[in-house]
Parts: sequence; C-alpha cells; structure tokens
Amino acid sequence: MHAAPSHRLDYAAVRAAAARIEGGVRPVTVAPAAEGVWYALEHLQYTGTFKARGARNFLAAHHEAGALPAAGVTIASGGNAGLACAWAARALSVPATVFLPANAPRVKVERLRGYGAEVRLVGDRYAEALAACEEFAAESGALSSHAYDHPLIAAGAGTLLDEIRAALPGLDTVVVAVGGGGLFAGVATAAREHGVRVVAVEPENCRALNAALAAGRVVDVPVDSVAADSLGATRVSADALAAAQEKNVTSVLVPDAEITAARQALWEDHRIVVEAAAATALAALHGAPQPLGDRVAVILCGANTDPRDLVTSGTSDTSGAAGA
Repeated sequence: MHAAPSHRLDYAAVRAAAARIEGGVRPVTVAPAAEGVWYALEHLQYTGTFKARGARNFLAAHHEAGALPAAGVTIASGGNAGLACAWAARALSVPATVFLPANAPRVKVERLRGYGAEVRLVGDRYAEALAACEEFAAESGALSSHAYDHPLIAAGAGTLLDEIRAALPGLDTVVVAVGGGGLFAGVATAAREHGVRVVAVEPENCRALNAALAAGRVVDVPVDSVAADSLGATRVSADALAAAQEKNVTSVLVPDAEITAARQALWEDHRIVVEAAAATALAALHGAPQPLGDRVAVILCGANTDPRDLVTSGTSDTSGAAGA
C-alpha cells in the first residue's frame, strides 16, 4: 500500500475533486424559487445529501494512491456522512464501519445498513461516536474518514459551487447551512475564486462557526437545536474558520422556530421535503434585514428526514406529507 494522498484545501483541490467525481455523483439542479432566489436542490443527491461528493472524492483519492487498507474505511457521523461513506465504499467494494450516536434518526440507521455498512451506536453525542471510531481505526487499521474535517471531504463538497454558477450565470450570493463546516469550507473556497458572497447560516444554539469567529480560534460549543442531528458539531474545522475569516463571508444565526417554519414553507409552497439542516439555510432569508443579493442560491443540502411531522395547512387531510 502506498502513502495516503496529501492535500490542502484550495481552489485547485476543488477542481481536482470535480474531475475525480465526475460521473459518480448527480449534478445539482438549480430551480427558481422567488424573485432573485434560486434553490440548489442538492437534497436530490445520492444518499440524500451533499456529503456523497466529499465521500466519493475522499475514497477515490485514496484508491488512486493505493492507500485503501483491507480493513476498509471507518467514520463517525450524525448519520449523513456515514451514509455517504458507506455508499462510496460500496461502489469500490470496500468494507465500511460507521459509528453514530445512539439517538441518530432511525431512517439514517436503516439506510446505512441497506448500504451494507456495519453500524455501531455509541453515546448520545457525535464526540463520543468519534472517540469510539478513532479507537477502532487504531486497532483495526481501517482508514479513518471524517464527517467534515478533511481537505478531500471539503473539496468534494465545494464542487457544488461551480455547478451552481454554471446553472445560474451571474450568481452573486450563495447561502449555506454550517455544522462542522465541510460544505461551507469547500463552497467558500470556490466562491472566493469567483467573487461570490457566502452567507454561512447556523442555528442560534448550534453555532460552532460563529463562536469560533468571535473567539478568533476553534472552540467547543454546546449543541441544542432542531437541526442538531446534522449540524450538531461541537467545533468547526480549522479550514472552515479560515474560510469564514475572508471578507466575502457573512455569519448568520437563526432561531429554531424560523428553521421549522422554513422547512414547513418548503413543503407548503413547493412540496419539497428536506431535513432541518437544509431549512436552516432558507431561514436566513426570512430574517435578513436587507436583500442578500440580486441572484441568490440557497443550498438545500439534505433530505434524510421523517416527513410525518409536516402537515398540510388549510385542509383537514394531514396525510399528504407522510405519503409524499
């Protein structure tokens, strides 16, 4: 086996990722939503989230380098990164062992097992699952992936930005939800290359990036949000903080009530079912004190959710959401 690929997060890494994953992921669809606003429908991606991009890039790069061990790959995840890792591993016939908090959504656990991954439920926080994953990797020799904190993961996610620009010429602003910062860091890296503004959105009580910006360094934060199953990282990556400190980035916080309302609005207005993390990005538009730009793309990043809590207003029939 050869040495693991060495990469840094820059625009060249994003372009390399785009070439590496071409044909292996679904190109994003961009749809008009309101005047000046478009939705980047990345919730239609394989595995239901943008994370398929980073996972595919991470494993493909290691495969190219001859650095995939017989023990396979392992990852700790709130669910979505694990799904993407297991999906990408299956494509390469690589074993995948995924560690999740015991309170991970059932729909994600079931889908993981459907991809053939070995699922291990540990603790009730991502940090506990991560510690167990690291111990397993040390003992087994499995390749450690990460839900967000790796240049190959972030670069893969960043391929979204150029696809959005191709579909929406003149894009001036992209709005993205932030958890650990993999999607944000990759998108912001590509956006900076093209002079596109980035609005980084977090729940008020799930604010690892915002807190890091305030402190000037990566810090641990408490996690308590309706979107915590996907955005519940206790700290952001160093790459995410560096990207957020650039002048083209604005950090925004939104309350859980706005996230819930935005998720409901996507269903009511467009019959789009997304998880709370995806609605977090849209919630920033509802509370924005001024327009975010003339051509704004909101990334709807994931749809791994139980739709039964979505109801159709204005009618006595509330079965429509569950059957969507």
